[in-house]
Amino acid sequence: MEKFATRLAENLKLRPQQVAACIELLIQEATVPFIARYRKESTGGLDEVKVSQIFERLTAYGELIARRESILKSLTSKDQLTPELKEKFLAAETLSELEDIYLPWRPKRRTRAALAKERGLEPLAARVFEQDPTMDPVKMALYFINNIEQAKGLSPEEALKGARDILAERINENAVARAKLRELFEKDSLLKSKVIAGKEVQGAKYENYFNASEHILKLPSHRYLAMRRGEAEGILSLSIQPDPQAAIALLIPLFVKNDSPCGNQVYEALVDAYRRLLSLSMETEIRMKTKKKADQEAIEVFAKNFYELLMAPPWGKRAILAVDPGLKTGCKLVALSQEGDLLEYMTCYPHTGEQGRQNSKNSIVDLVERHKLTAIAIGNGTGGRETEKFISEIKELQSIPCLLVSETGASIYSASDEARSEFPQLDLTIRSAVSIGRRLIDPLAELVKIDPRSIGVGQYQHDVDQLLLKNSLDSVVISCVNQVGVEVNSASERLLSYVSGLGPALAKNFVEYRKEHGPFKSREDFRKVHRLGPKAFEQCAGFLRIRGAENPLDASAVHPESYPVVEKMASDLGVSIIDLIRNRENRRNIILDNYKTATIGIPTLKDIMLELDKPGRDPRKILEPLTFAPEIHKPEDLNPGMRIPGVVVNVTAFGAFVDIGVHLDGLIHLSELADRYINAPSEVVKVGQKVLVTVLVVDLTKGRISLSLKKNHAASEKKAHTQISHMKLPSAIEETASKLSIQP
Repeated sequence: MEKFATRLAENLKLRPQQVAACIELLIQEATVPFIARYRKESTGGLDEVKVSQIFERLTAYGELIARRESILKSLTSKDQLTPELKEKFLAAETLSELEDIYLPWRPKRRTRAALAKERGLEPLAARVFEQDPTMDPVKMALYFINNIEQAKGLSPEEALKGARDILAERINENAVARAKLRELFEKDSLLKSKVIAGKEVQGAKYENYFNASEHILKLPSHRYLAMRRGEAEGILSLSIQPDPQAAIALLIPLFVKNDSPCGNQVYEALVDAYRRLLSLSMETEIRMKTKKKADQEAIEVFAKNFYELLMAPPWGKRAILAVDPGLKTGCKLVALSQEGDLLEYMTCYPHTGEQGRQNSKNSIVDLVERHKLTAIAIGNGTGGRETEKFISEIKELQSIPCLLVSETGASIYSASDEARSEFPQLDLTIRSAVSIGRRLIDPLAELVKIDPRSIGVGQYQHDVDQLLLKNSLDSVVISCVNQVGVEVNSASERLLSYVSGLGPALAKNFVEYRKEHGPFKSREDFRKVHRLGPKAFEQCAGFLRIRGAENPLDASAVHPESYPVVEKMASDLGVSIIDLIRNRENRRNIILDNYKTATIGIPTLKDIMLELDKPGRDPRKILEPLTFAPEIHKPEDLNPGMRIPGVVVNVTAFGAFVDIGVHLDGLIHLSELADRYINAPSEVVKVGQKVLVTVLVVDLTKGRISLSLKKNHAASEKKAHTQISHMKLPSAIEETASKLSIQP
């Protein structure tokens, strides 16, 4: 483990002591948020990103160790493990290297080489491989045919073919050869894509890949995933290969000693080994490696988007009116308390004539006034803009903010077991309205209830490794939940399950405790929760808040283990803890060095002072509502050259999608995101960001809108796009927009 920690420290450019301390904490089952927040002294201040990286590498290392132990155990049981072989296994640093060493001993099906060995041709193969220039391989074959019982009846050529099969397998299993070929495949392979005959019409959306070739190192992840999808759908055939002559030339010095007849036999075996065994094996590896890399990049894009979505600014704990809009089926209205509890619900019909408008106006005003609602949240789906316009024109509600809220995934939640459990008697649309309203109050608390893949951010989420995706998104949720902190007396069971040290079972026990004993009064009460041991208490206590607790520190991120330090600060100043929090002048008199202990250093003391300044501070920004262009409601209202406001709703590897209030998201291609060169859209935009965009192209036929974020867009470029409908988008946008797994 020490060697691993040292090597990992070098790789991550950290001090070995930092990595070793972090590994020790992880082995003790400390969570990533806990280590990053409350063990800064031990790790030298490693942030959550670095702790996560160490955790991932430690997990991979554990898999390597487990596989090595399994192999050693298997070989020992078969009495095949020599000291030299064991040393090779112990020196292997990757799973690929480990498997290459193990390959000759791996149980095999009946191969051509195995059949040749059964015919007694292994000694012939050994003699041929010696490549003695004076030896005639045909005469050697005749000798073995005449002297080995199993080989009798074979012709010399059949015997030599069997010997070559044995040599081909030996070459295939050579660890050095595989390592060299692996490097060649990784650095010099071309990915070639061809359309399968007869599939041209059916696979028209993959037209750009019908006859494509690209160097594997330059291939963007989203294009590889698109081609793989085309292959899975039976439209494309793919191959990943370097120049075969270069590969064979790489192998010759390892096995061919001379140009003798026996040397020629070895050369034939080598070519056969490459074409029949090695090239297929290496292509499978490079496919898996490229897929894994593409998955990781796609998942990273998804994770960044999801993080921004979860950390969107909350409206805060204020009573609101939530509206799930509908043009013909009516708008579902729900009044929610500041905690998000359902107070009342009804349906109104503002889009079905003058009488419906008047009745709806009266109902909405009455609902707002009776429940003293302070804001109105409207789902941004069908009818959203029309409903927003209707409500914003109600004179009695002019002073109340009216905000459009993304309703993506709300229908998924409304049909979930959790929604049915919470509102068993309510219609799906009412549950959906509740979800829309709660998203305004606290996006994080509501969105954790929904499968992230239903939220509509990212790309190719259904094509990537689903376990890897789930683990990554779970990590994002855990990070966000613990950054913000959780109000323990109002949090849902799902939200609590993401708190450091808890999980579903303990989260359920917290909720059961609330039901049986009422609200938690102090963090010490957590110890009374069924099955919450000392370790779990240590992990979770600092992330759970109790608003209005007798001890004000219970509402902060100060961990209970640090309470004695704060109490001593207050005692030394002759004030109460409440006075220490309320009076900044008191805190200015504190000299942090006086409060250092064996376990609490300056980093933790600085964190404590920040918390005392604003106990339980929310790291999320203040909500700034977006107002769409009032005259723009549908794509037909757009004209090239228009400058209109919007909000980024999805960032992909090739661009960003923007909601401009017309029920059809526009695409800003990577090339239109900045006036300077950028490598990735995430360099300039993120989900939730408000932007001012220029309309480039509106294609009503295909339902696509092309936008630009460039500030210096030339007037001539605008004039080039004078036709609105029946217009072809730029090829780069045409190619990539069609490959989103979720259509805008």
